[in-house]
Amino acid sequence: MKKDYNFGYTKVNSKQKTKLVQNVFSSVAPSYDIMNDLMSLGMHRLWKKRFVEIMDIKENDIILDVGSGSGDIAREILKENLLTNLYLLDLNKEMLFEGKNRLKKEKNIKYFIGNAEKLNFKNNFFDKYTISFCLRNVTEYLLSIKEAYRVLKPGGKYCCLEFSTPKSSLISSTYKIYKSKILPFLGEVIAKDKNAYKYLSESIDLFPSQEELRKNLLDCGFTNVETINLFNGIVAIHTGYKL
Repeated sequence: MKKDYNFGYTKVNSKQKTKLVQNVFSSVAPSYDIMNDLMSLGMHRLWKKRFVEIMDIKENDIILDVGSGSGDIAREILKENLLTNLYLLDLNKEMLFEGKNRLKKEKNIKYFIGNAEKLNFKNNFFDKYTISFCLRNVTEYLLSIKEAYRVLKPGGKYCCLEFSTPKSSLISSTYKIYKSKILPFLGEVIAKDKNAYKYLSESIDLFPSQEELRKNLLDCGFTNVETINLFNGIVAIHTGYKL
């Protein structure tokens, strides 16, 4: 029996979901950064700054940034002023181009078009694996977690920044209205693509809670798994180690 996947609230097959998600990001790539600023009132920059702080980057770390997009995480990593080797991977060539264009003056960065579900890197290679606002878009997200475990060195750290489940019922109900009404409106006005941001809202609704994702990470072999909630759990940082 073929498995169904959620593209927002619509049921599709595996190949359809991957293609539809890529169409979304190809459509919004030119306006992606300005939409992030508008949607979060600029708070996404603080979330990403905190995320990179929690990564605890060391000199000479080899870092894989999956779903690297327009390069926000890479830019934050570079602000640490440490010698690192950055590998930026995205399945969407338009998004990868946006990031490469913004980081064209930087050295020690390699760019790859690739799928998080099947990484073309050898075992035990990276010191850090980072994925930011991307995991919910991966068709087989559990496969991506297993792949992260495979390519990390023993002692390597998995770091995920993702939308999650608010802890307060009041904030949750207000956030639900914002996601279903305001996000698609902003998408229509700014990105000229209402459906793309309707999908964004629905993908957040369907993503596992903090507790579910913690269990997923443990089941995939990670230890010392921790979750840090930001903005009452609207956004969460998940970390784990490969031992």
